[in-house]
Order: sequence, then C-alpha cells, then structure tokens
Amino acid sequence: MRVYVARHGETTWNLAGRYQGRRESALTALGMQQAFALAEAIVAHEVGRVVASPLLRCTATAKPSAERLNLRLETDDRLLEIAHGTWEGRLRDEIAANDSARYHDWRENPQRVAFEGGETPQQVRDRWRAFALALHPHTPTLVVTHDAVVRVALLDGLGRELQAFWEMLVENGAYAVFEVDGERWTLIEERVDAHLAGIRTATGGQAL
Repeated sequence: MRVYVARHGETTWNLAGRYQGRRESALTALGMQQAFALAEAIVAHEVGRVVASPLLRCTATAKPSAERLNLRLETDDRLLEIAHGTWEGRLRDEIAANDSARYHDWRENPQRVAFEGGETPQQVRDRWRAFALALHPHTPTLVVTHDAVVRVALLDGLGRELQAFWEMLVENGAYAVFEVDGERWTLIEERVDAHLAGIRTATGGQAL
C-alpha cells in the first residue's frame, strides 16, 4: 500500500529564518499555494486517509487534501517536529553566533546533538518508527509532517544512519513515496515536487 509523506508548506518563520520546533507559525501565501498544489497531486493517487502532525502548519497543509477527498483529517503527536528546546523562536543567525558549538554539531554531526530542553534526532526517529509500525495502511495514505520527521523517515527507507540526516531531499510541500507491506516500508521516490512548479520555496535561508 502506498504512503505519501509530505512536509508542510512554507511558514512565516521559515521565511524569517526562525526555529519553529513545537511552536506555532502560520503558512505564508506561498505555503497555502503549496498546500493546494499538494491536494491536486494527492487526489490523483486515490488517497483514502490523511494524517498530520497536530501543529497548525501541518493541519493547514493537509486540510485542502482532506477536503478535496471528503476525508476526516486525523492528527498524531508522533508526527510532531523535533523539539528544538531553547532554540525555538530564535533566528538561525543568532543561534549560530551565540550557541556556535551546538549549531556546528547540528549542521555537521546531527547524530550527536541533544537540544537543551528539547530532543535528540534519535528520539524523533523512535517516534517515527512507532508511528510507522502502528499505521497499518489499508488504503493509500497521506502523512503531513515536518522537516526532521521526513528526514528520519527517508533515512529509515534508505537504511542509512543519522549522520546522513542533511543529505535527504526535503522541501516545503513536496512528498516522498513509500510502499508499505506489513512492517516493511520501502522507499519508492525520495522527493516528488513536480506539482510545485513555479511555487517552490528556497530552503537555504530556513532555520532547519
């Protein structure tokens, strides 16, 4: 059974270069366009279930798909973004200047990082694995979640370790395609983004 794992659309804090984590930030106008484009793409896959992180940026991204398909939008806390702890609400450039050692490790050795008052990438991976194990899809399913969660899902799909965290291809409104057979998740396509033609977000300035 196919499962489509999408990152939410662009947010105001993505645009500002501000760490979001568990805090709320709204979709931008471009982010809403990405959500509607995702819905157009997902309709073609005959999706019968939509599950999202409960944070607003994910539910707002998933809602157009659920409405187009006349489905109830489900939420699951295991799909929440990595908790960035004391970084949340702060600008990336400020973090790079004032918490430089941890910021360097986060960009170069993410597997070693534990966020103060937050999580580790391994904890995010554990959450994703618990979600994936419990999903048991009986119909094509759309999952809308966050950057870090998509990355660990891709790592698992490729059989790679957390050192490769930043090598995964993830962007706002794009999705990965998995084939799920029992407990086995096989990655079919790492990033589908054709539906974002003309509305892609430049992620280089984001606080990821």
